[in-house]
Amino acid sequence: MAKASEPLTESYFYILLCLFNGPNHGYAIMQETAALTHDRVKIGAGTMYGAFTNLLKKEYIIEYSSEGSEDRRKLYKLTDLGIEVLQGEVRRLHQLTQNAIEVMGKCNE
Repeated sequence: MAKASEPLTESYFYILLCLFNGPNHGYAIMQETAALTHDRVKIGAGTMYGAFTNLLKKEYIIEYSSEGSEDRRKLYKLTDLGIEVLQGEVRRLHQLTQNAIEVMGKCNE
């Protein structure tokens, strides 16, 4: 298991989440994030490509090229480390939510 990482920003979280089911390109990730969050989270192009640079450096994602594809868009894919970090963040967020429900439920009694 990897060392504990810092919490993900919301943009990083959704980028990794959108890559969970397979390689994708920036514009599709922007669209999928907006759809998943009902337009609450919109990742701009500048944010997206800055995030890609940082996620590549952290080795959470890699550039991916599909055989025979004539599409010029860069595709990105989660690494095993990226999957582990995403799963850890989901567990962390779940625990935060459960703690809040527990505390707030006691306040309503």
